[in-house]
Amino acid sequence: MLTDLFRYQDSPLFTPREKTAIHFADMMSGDHKQISQDLFDELRQHFSEPEILALGWRIAMFVGWGRLSAALGLDDVGRVCPLTAVHGERQIQSQIGTRETV
Repeated sequence: MLTDLFRYQDSPLFTPREKTAIHFADMMSGDHKQISQDLFDELRQHFSEPEILALGWRIAMFVGWGRLSAALGLDDVGRVCPLTAVHGERQIQSQIGTRETV
């Protein structure tokens, strides 16, 4: 499922609700000023107003933590996480077309 995050729009592993949440997170972590009314309309098809606020708050916390970690030079945080190794292995598998489980 981790490797499918890179192609979440086309992945059958995610529901339309999950794809919308991932799109929101992607926009929040990138050029957040480009978030449009269309995205909020799409979010409202799957989430209530309180859920959108809660989702946005969680995304903001993770994005903020990542930026603070980078500013403080804590770039090694991701390298010590066991999921990083799994993610790296799955990226390689995805590139060579294998689907072995790690």
